[in-house]
Amino acid sequence: RNNLREFITTIASGIHVPLTVGGGIRSMADARDLQESGADKVVINTAAIKNPNLITEIATNFGSSATVASIEAKRIGQYKYHCFTDNGREPTGVDVLEWAQRVENLGAGEILLTSIDREGTWSGFELNLVKSVVEAVSIPVIAHGGAGCMDDVRKAIKLSGASAVALGSMV
Repeated sequence: RNNLREFITTIASGIHVPLTVGGGIRSMADARDLQESGADKVVINTAAIKNPNLITEIATNFGSSATVASIEAKRIGQYKYHCFTDNGREPTGVDVLEWAQRVENLGAGEILLTSIDREGTWSGFELNLVKSVVEAVSIPVIAHGGAGCMDDVRKAIKLSGASAVALGSMV
């Protein structure tokens, strides 16, 4: 799964925009391999929950701007969300807002915030979730999960304060 070196090198050599890579990054060696292959930023979630110091280690070696913390959030109450790992399959019991603040303090330069409940639904971003995380941290928050039209993108930026959005099936 982490044998992406040749693939990343090929992509990085053919584009002129920042390349962010995530998935299966479990160690500093994995992050270094991706950086050496041409990734500008790495995204970590499961490994960060299991070993929060990995965020600091990556940020120390490559800078906060190259360290993206992925937070997969699932609603567990009216205004309460918990973090999940392993592509949204494993509950952690960790509160999303507390974790967002912690990853910022550990050195992450951005948060990729995915609403598990909205991902793939085309029903719009979970604006309350995005807004609460944006207000809890001072680093950029990228909204992900739920976009179905350009108005959803506008709302995520204008109403929730997201710095950017990530689009998948909508594209």
